[in-house]
Amino acid sequence: MSITPPAPRRPNVIFIVADDLGYADLGCYGGRDADFGPVSPHLDALAVGGLRFTQGYSNSPVCSPTRFALMTGRYQYRYRGGCEEPINVRSKNSAVLGLPPDIPSLPSMLRSVGYRTALVGKWHLGYPPAFGPIRSGYEEFFGPMSGGVDYFDHSSNGGVHDLFEGEAEAHTQGYLTDLLTARAIDYIERRAAEPFFLSLHYTAPHFPWQTREGQPLPRDTAGGLFHLDGGNVAVYQRMIHHMDEGIGRIVATLGARGLDDSTLIVFTSDNGGERFSDNWPLVGGKMDLTEGGIRVPWIARWPGTIASGRVSTQQCMTMDWSATILDLAGHGVPPELDGVSLAAVLAAPERKFPRPLFWRMNHRGQRAHRDGDWKYLRVDGNDYLFNLSEDARERANLALRQPGRLAAMCTAWDEWNAALPPIPVDASVSPGYSVRDMPQR
Repeated sequence: MSITPPAPRRPNVIFIVADDLGYADLGCYGGRDADFGPVSPHLDALAVGGLRFTQGYSNSPVCSPTRFALMTGRYQYRYRGGCEEPINVRSKNSAVLGLPPDIPSLPSMLRSVGYRTALVGKWHLGYPPAFGPIRSGYEEFFGPMSGGVDYFDHSSNGGVHDLFEGEAEAHTQGYLTDLLTARAIDYIERRAAEPFFLSLHYTAPHFPWQTREGQPLPRDTAGGLFHLDGGNVAVYQRMIHHMDEGIGRIVATLGARGLDDSTLIVFTSDNGGERFSDNWPLVGGKMDLTEGGIRVPWIARWPGTIASGRVSTQQCMTMDWSATILDLAGHGVPPELDGVSLAAVLAAPERKFPRPLFWRMNHRGQRAHRDGDWKYLRVDGNDYLFNLSEDARERANLALRQPGRLAAMCTAWDEWNAALPPIPVDASVSPGYSVRDMPQR
């Protein structure tokens, strides 16, 4: 008599995205303690209890393009809105600059196999009425539509109120990081009996730099823009700590509800860090295709399925995690996705497979290609070749010493790029921060 093996478990999924977090801002990635002590004890505990990736990337060094990749499982360059660097408030009435509702999204595909879905936190993929999370597969939404908002009065950089419940303005009082945590906990408690996908997209530690004890920032009376002075490393670390406290409360809620073993938690950042971030030993930051702009933390915890205390050097990027979640949820990975499932790596972290990765940026004409230990980079018309296993800081340009390898990687990038739509001539580029703004050790 044959025995049918049990069907693999379909996990609840909590996908947590920090905003502008640097590679080494967390203690488990080498971050230094703050004056008040460890900055990220709960995230460090997640890493100890699960799997930490050291060669994981974001799809872009800026916000909304990475979120396009997360939502679609594809290179963001396939979509008009994904070519903005990033989408800004001037696109508010656009019917073009956003995630089209007819595109299959990660939440809509999960709903098709029985998952409940919610986004708590930042959307940044276009504005209603043309776009919005409720139109792209989420059943519930609580958070801001735009990129950065004041943590107290919840208004955007243009001075417009930006906290929503669905598509209606929400006027809930409180520090935004704490409000997002509380709403996430409420959702978990309401959905404990059925499989759910919860996107928890914190705005921390994105500017404006405000702690829980701070106040709304003064604004330019003419344009309503934030005054960005007043930030410092201490404030920035405290903002991360507020987020970390919230994640600790979420983990405690899962334990109290008996959901630990049935819930996969994934944590990452949408891009590299900004001016107060710690990216050591990497250089560059947000807006750069140097490692500091695109290499980000990736932590996965699923007790009973992912072994604790493991580290993986598997190369991956944001859209691979979209494919992974679809795979684990029983949906399968659609063939048109560019993302590749990491399910085998989660089960056995010692496994590795080749994973060539590609990027392009309108800003400074940047392009990059990672293949194994090697990285090809172009910035301002200059070509670079680095062996990252020996030179994580991208200091020794080997382009002249290895012209054959450089040519092969250039060709691979050209072939990849030729299969994508060209960068639109009207694509916008928002000002970023240069290497000199990044803190150094």
